[in-house]
Amino acid sequence: MKIAIISDIHSNLEALQSTLTQIDTLGVTTIYCLGDIVGYGANPNECVEIMRERNIPCIAGNHDKAVIKEISIDDFSAIAKEAVHWTRSVLSDVNRTFLEGLEYQIFAYNSLFVHSSPDLPQNFRYILSPGHAIESFKHFFLPICFIGHTHRPAVFCEDGFSNTISLGKKFIVNVGSIGQPRDGDRRGCCVVFDTDRYSIEHLRIEYDVDVTRKKIIEAGLPQKLGDRLLVGI
Repeated sequence: MKIAIISDIHSNLEALQSTLTQIDTLGVTTIYCLGDIVGYGANPNECVEIMRERNIPCIAGNHDKAVIKEISIDDFSAIAKEAVHWTRSVLSDVNRTFLEGLEYQIFAYNSLFVHSSPDLPQNFRYILSPGHAIESFKHFFLPICFIGHTHRPAVFCEDGFSNTISLGKKFIVNVGSIGQPRDGDRRGCCVVFDTDRYSIEHLRIEYDVDVTRKKIIEAGLPQKLGDRLLVGI
């Protein structure tokens, strides 16, 4: 069976639509979302509505929790704070209720799905290196944990160096971001997990970045939020 795992949509409707079209083309019918459906971009309602309409299981990201005022935004950057306030002002009641119902983790297919890290996922800790990852392996007991949050695709193994998943070891897989990649590649990124072959593939998906950028600027959001999409940072 093949499972698609997406994360960090950040109100980027064009990236979400292109990603789901690619996933559908591959015949993958089971999708999980690792959170941050909203924040930064200009289409929060449309993105949440797609999650609801397609009945995609979702986890709460830090921006989702910030928008519904369940976590502080004191540590957010100035432009992230501005985007949170803007999103609060336009989010519909039904979509706010949806975000309020999101949990911090999902267990399925002998895997753990979280937004940031398996250790205290509500703290939204960043895993950016094998050293960061090592601290997390003792906090889950399934073979694989899928994460997002950093917007950078990666594979971490408990042995400290393997970067291809295999049976008999534990792995943390960052699926990347479909709506705001930060690894220098402006294309959206997600993962397809083949449970039968026990393999993963990071997919890169083109979308109309110019349209997304224009929407951000026209909405009155900081222009930097649109400009960074052009270069994937």
